[in-house]
Amino acid sequence: VQLVESGGGLVQPGGSLRLSCAASGFTFSSYTMSWYRQAPGKERELVARIFSIGGIRDYADSVKGRVTISRDNAKNTAYLQMNSLKPEDTAVYYCNARSAFSSEYWGQGTQVTVSS
Repeated sequence: VQLVESGGGLVQPGGSLRLSCAASGFTFSSYTMSWYRQAPGKERELVARIFSIGGIRDYADSVKGRVTISRDNAKNTAYLQMNSLKPEDTAVYYCNARSAFSSEYWGQGTQVTVSS
């Protein structure tokens, strides 16, 4: 099983990034896909998730209106489009996959830094 994140980097405030999470080794379409983040000295927090059934999404209040989570089951890939980025969005972003039976996998994380 692998979850491989990509797309992180350094961006100026107000900029955009698109993170990708390429999955392999499990039935991607059956898993809820989530993005979490962890800033230095803080706990890991849920940013957004998209359920396996119906494509239902939910978002943390801190990112609503600026972030969109999506998935492409044909490509076994989840995405996180982030716009209007703020310095407080700086964190390591992790991809998470969880099944209805509580099987759970994590990616290695990708660094997002928002700074001028």
